[in-house]
Amino acid sequence: MENSVFKALAHPARRQVLTMLRKGPRLAGDLAAEFEASWPTMSRHLAVLKDADLITAERQGNQILYRVNTSVLEDAASALLGLIGRDEGDDQLKEAAE
Repeated sequence: MENSVFKALAHPARRQVLTMLRKGPRLAGDLAAEFEASWPTMSRHLAVLKDADLITAERQGNQILYRVNTSVLEDAASALLGLIGRDEGDDQLKEAAE
């Protein structure tokens, strides 16, 4: 799971899509209109995000509504914090406060 998530997050356009979706669900066409990239390029970016479970897609007639999957994004952030030992430090702070 983590490798596909980090690969998906590696591209700035995909990070921008996630930022846009944090504000609420968006239709595929509305997302694509925010970028200068071609539709096939945007479609591929959305597919990479969906394959990594960072977004969900819901068909509404002939349109697709995308939403951010915050739980996967939170898991990735937690994994990154774990790499720098941040999660252990947080536990130590909690113990010291008790």
